[in-house]
Amino acid sequence: MDSLIDSHQISRLEIVDTGRRRRWSDEAKLRIVKESFSGPRLSSATARRHGISRQQIFAWRKAYREGRLGEFAGLVSAVIVPERPDGGAGANHSRMEVVSSNGRRVIVDGEVDVSKLVEIVRGLETLR
Repeated sequence: MDSLIDSHQISRLEIVDTGRRRRWSDEAKLRIVKESFSGPRLSSATARRHGISRQQIFAWRKAYREGRLGEFAGLVSAVIVPERPDGGAGANHSRMEVVSSNGRRVIVDGEVDVSKLVEIVRGLETLR
């Protein structure tokens, strides 16, 4: 008759992670999403800092744009370039650079149709 005897005895057992899903409040998700929008290519760094995957941040960004994670303000930063002080060529034309929250840039003439510009920026916001 054979008997199986395990000669290796476990002296210490350590549980590293419970495997439980974490629950994030909408406020925490919104804070993390806004942090990831604060500069170009910050989604990976933000994900690492909070211990979540990039895909999770992208899913939360999509929910934010769709209004499921708080109100999407649709605000973008804009830099208005003043006219050239020397009065040279182009002095009568003002230009504006619009940077969307995902880092896309659009440079437009100062006399652009604002409703069309808003449509363009909203379209850029949906791109990854």
